[in-house]
Amino acid sequence: MAKTMSFAALHFSVAFLLGWLFTGSWLVGGALALVEPACNTVVFHFHEKFWKRRELRRSGQSEALAV
Repeated sequence: MAKTMSFAALHFSVAFLLGWLFTGSWLVGGALALVEPACNTVVFHFHEKFWKRRELRRSGQSEALAV
């Protein structure tokens, strides 16, 4: 859990820093630090579902070929 929290802190920090550097606005940097990681979390969920389904299909195909 510590590694996950460390990664989350880095993710939020990078999003904030880049938003601030590109715009010069602390408000925009803060908004990006909240919105971007939240969107990535949702996208990552669907990304994982896609890959799990893909792996299941491949394992099912390899079993079918072995029989």
